Amino acid sequence: MTSPAVPQDAAAQDEPSSPGRQLHRATAGLLVGLFITLAAVVGYSLYVTRQIAGLRELQSSISERNRKDSLQLLRIQNNLNEIAIGMRDMLDNVEPYPLTAFEPQFQRMRADLDDAIAREQELAMAARTPEQRQYLQNSVSQFWNALDRIFELARAGREDEARVQIRLSLQSRQAALSTAVARLLVENNESEQQAAAQVRAIYDRVQRQAYIFLFATLAAIVLTSVLLIRSNRELFRRLATLSEQRSDLAQKLISTQESTLSYVSRELHDEFGQILTAIGAMLTRAARRSQDAELNEGLKEIRDVAQSALDKVRTLSQALHPVMLDESGLEQSLDWYIPTVERQTGITISYEKSGTRFEVSRSAGVHVYRVVQEALNNVKRHSGAQRAWVRLRFGEDTLEVEIEDRGRGLGGGNGARGIGLVGMRERARLIGAELTFTRPTEGGTLVRLRVPRRTKLESSALVDG
Repeated sequence: MTSPAVPQDAAAQDEPSSPGRQLHRATAGLLVGLFITLAAVVGYSLYVTRQIAGLRELQSSISERNRKDSLQLLRIQNNLNEIAIGMRDMLDNVEPYPLTAFEPQFQRMRADLDDAIAREQELAMAARTPEQRQYLQNSVSQFWNALDRIFELARAGREDEARVQIRLSLQSRQAALSTAVARLLVENNESEQQAAAQVRAIYDRVQRQAYIFLFATLAAIVLTSVLLIRSNRELFRRLATLSEQRSDLAQKLISTQESTLSYVSRELHDEFGQILTAIGAMLTRAARRSQDAELNEGLKEIRDVAQSALDKVRTLSQALHPVMLDESGLEQSLDWYIPTVERQTGITISYEKSGTRFEVSRSAGVHVYRVVQEALNNVKRHSGAQRAWVRLRFGEDTLEVEIEDRGRGLGGGNGARGIGLVGMRERARLIGAELTFTRPTEGGTLVRLRVPRRTKLESSALVDG
């Protein structure tokens, strides 16, 4: 019997959506999603780092400098107020002191004011224009020049003229300086407000970008998840299809195997058995007709050889496909098979039956028999055990078959691999039975097969009928 050919069109049609290609697509999609997510995280981290660095620079270079500059301007303004008070004392003439007596006081205020202006100029280098810095320096310099001329007039005995100069020139210059310093204080306050507004804008922008980044990251995760789910669903669908195809192929192979074994067994039993039986009968008749003792002895030896060959042919026929399965059913076939295995292998097998017996269909019985046969073969070849147990439990709706030994075990439980175990699973799946491999507490292997009373093959037969 030849296996059905697969159409080339169907094979070519399945090739583009093979599991390898699906896995490659899923992997590529996941890598793209991972790259996008990592790029977004790195990009946003760099962005936040730059924004934080900008905030620090803004706070240190503008806010802190403005604060220090404002303190120096307040110091300058305080010095100018002290100068205004000193000029008022010079003009009041309440005390009988000459104007030159105020010169040391103004020298001290001049030193303090010059120091304050120098410090303020250092702090305001970046915030002031050259014209603004030059104006303040020129105004202060002109004020002190005018004050020096007034003291020169006072030392020359021209105090009235000096007082007039104070009223006309010096007080206005001091007022102009106070106004300029007040304007600078206002500019500093405005600059601080602008810096605060910039900081708030940066915070708002960072917060807005954080929301955008969060939504973008969530979108990338959702997109990657959807791609992964779709790829997994396609892979699982393909795996399910391949599993069904593999199961169908295994079932066809098992059916073909059983048909072939049944055919070979029948041919051995019928054709070769009949031929050997006829040869034995012919030899018996020839021996009866012959009077030659030596010839009769040779004929007897040939008849014994033919009988031995007949016995071996019948044993081989039963091993390939027991005729009892077709004639007497599963239970009697096992009654014959288990003692035969004991004699052939030397393994002691305890055979137990319990429950109310019911008839197992021929189609299901073949597969149950093969499972028992393969399990006992594994005991003989792999377990190293010298004793085994076979149990048949007839339940209300199921037949439970157990094959147990105390040998080395399968080593992997249900994950054990092997052609024989695969065949056992496929046979169980073919009739809708449940097959499990467990390791008892005493060690070894326990194979348990639960067969429903109405198997899949019987249900299919009823539907087809």
